[in-house]
Amino acid sequence: MKMGSVELKTWKFNRDALDQISNERYFDYPVVYFLNNHTTVYIGETIAFKNRMKSHLNNKERKNLEKMTLIIHEEFHRSATYNLETKLINYFLGDDRYKLQNKSQTAQSVTHNYHNKEFYDKEIFNEIWKELLRRRMVDNPAHVIENRDIFKLSPFKELTITQLELKNKILEVCENHIDDDETFVFMIKGEAGVGKSVVLSSVFNSIQERAANKNSNLYKTKNHLLVNHSEMLKTYKNIAANVKFLKKNNFDKPTSFINKQKNAAEKADIVLVDEAHLLLSRADAFNGFNENNQLEEIIKHSKVVIVVYDDKQVLKLKSYWDEERLKKIVSGYQREEPYVLRDQFRMNAGDDVIDWIDNFVEKRILELPKDEKYDFRIFDSAKEMHEAIIEKNEEHGLSRVVSTFDYEHKKDGEQYYIKEDSLEIPWNSTDSKNTWAEKPETIKEAGSIYTIQGFDLNYVGVILGPSVTYDEQNDCLKIVTEKYSDTEAFRGKDGIEDVERAKEQIILNSINVLMKRGIKGLYVFASDEGLRGRLLIIKKNQSFNEIFGTQLLNVSK
Repeated sequence: MKMGSVELKTWKFNRDALDQISNERYFDYPVVYFLNNHTTVYIGETIAFKNRMKSHLNNKERKNLEKMTLIIHEEFHRSATYNLETKLINYFLGDDRYKLQNKSQTAQSVTHNYHNKEFYDKEIFNEIWKELLRRRMVDNPAHVIENRDIFKLSPFKELTITQLELKNKILEVCENHIDDDETFVFMIKGEAGVGKSVVLSSVFNSIQERAANKNSNLYKTKNHLLVNHSEMLKTYKNIAANVKFLKKNNFDKPTSFINKQKNAAEKADIVLVDEAHLLLSRADAFNGFNENNQLEEIIKHSKVVIVVYDDKQVLKLKSYWDEERLKKIVSGYQREEPYVLRDQFRMNAGDDVIDWIDNFVEKRILELPKDEKYDFRIFDSAKEMHEAIIEKNEEHGLSRVVSTFDYEHKKDGEQYYIKEDSLEIPWNSTDSKNTWAEKPETIKEAGSIYTIQGFDLNYVGVILGPSVTYDEQNDCLKIVTEKYSDTEAFRGKDGIEDVERAKEQIILNSINVLMKRGIKGLYVFASDEGLRGRLLIIKKNQSFNEIFGTQLLNVSK
């Protein structure tokens, strides 16, 4: 059956069916294929289709697969088929219908350009996926999958050269230091949106593949990925449910891991810590952690520890980290300088927008930048901003309103609300299974830092609550910590010299995280009248410059 320029052929996956296929042109031509039954799929590419199928038929892991589907295009070449194979792996994972039998790509999985890549990457792939939908071999349209967290954190994602370099470095560290007498700690630093978790997801899958390989130095190692973030943990466990070498119990929260290791009286082999800035830096009975510091305990109970952190995302005094505190803990275990990831991958924004946000969270208010590719707006009404986000959600999906933690919320099962001008919406709701932003009904809500940290949105509307005000005399932000409603964030101040400065930094960090969620756009509303007025002035200045700047330029010409 042909659809435009792409052809899909499906047969039963057995020797009789393979023997009956006539010797057609695509037998020695680059093609993409997948093998599947109702619950499992394997995806590949080859230039020797029949030989590859014979090899799969001799593979005991494939014996329960029932169908083989061949994807053909007369202009396929190896770069295109490799690209499409990788995309199909990621989209099948995001579709959440099949468990994948694939391993990490054996070739270097790195994003690269080739002649006419956009044609294959978009037009051809979209044709393929639409046909798979028509045949009911997959469940979801591509645009739905693209908004899912398990797709964005897929361990099979193509990596940039920088990300691949880091992945290889981590694997090298694990291989070289797994048998050391002393624990080895490797630190990775990167701000919001630089792709830290994508690399970690890819690395951990490769580690677990090696743990199952008799020829690997990591064979039979017991490894874990830890994250002190309930929403992120859900995503990792959902990925594990559909990836061959991952198990849900490989992923845990730090306190649970530490307690299990203490009870077992043994060391784990390799432990990856995502969002390490969320680790507790002091005892916390509420969370069942009775020791002094979670990072210290993780190091104590592990052979190799990979730590990924961003000190600009510290959100609680009991998880208060800075460079000095980190160095003090890891100095006896770390033998290399921290690896720094710098390239921004989340926001499709230019440097001017990123610089504006960076200055804003350092309390400086600059003129509003203009970016043709990024939708950056200031709003005079929270309700109008919410309505604009609803429109973007209908058009692009995965668009939400979030807020600084300036509104009352208690963990008592009751519904709490943000009330700003004529807007009144529920906020900071969670459940045990689904990530907040992926639930369709949350378009009618507002999320907090705890529901959205670590995740992408297409468009984000940020409510700057009452704690974020304006210092007119100095023309800068003024943070009023007494108005911040996250009382839990300010508990555990022992050992912090300047508590008030630390509180202020926590609020500024939360603003930084919220403002860097949006891939396509950022909308901002300020509750404080003074700050709102100041932001509206720079908005008017931008409009004035756009109109009259162009006219003056034309006159000068």
